Amino acid sequence: MTMRPILLLAVLALPLPVLASSFAGSSAGSASGASSAGSSSSDDDKIVLDAREDAAAFVASDGAIRGARLEAALLHLRERDAAQRDASDLALARTLLAR
Repeated sequence: MTMRPILLLAVLALPLPVLASSFAGSSAGSASGASSAGSSSSDDDKIVLDAREDAAAFVASDGAIRGARLEAALLHLRERDAAQRDASDLALARTLLAR
């Protein structure tokens, strides 16, 4: 029962920044046009940025809540960087949040 307040706080704390980043991302994307359409680094950043909400829930729940976006980002990070292959899921989730 002690985990419920933590999860509730995590869920309530997330929507405002998520909405703000969604708005900023959509308005910046429409203003930039097709200039970044072929960029793989922007695709990489999108995978990581999209996983931040899942990473926050994962860290707040001490690994109990695993979202699909987090799973995709963990796989992506491990494929891209050999140094991160041996890192724990929790360590990588914290890294995602720090970006």
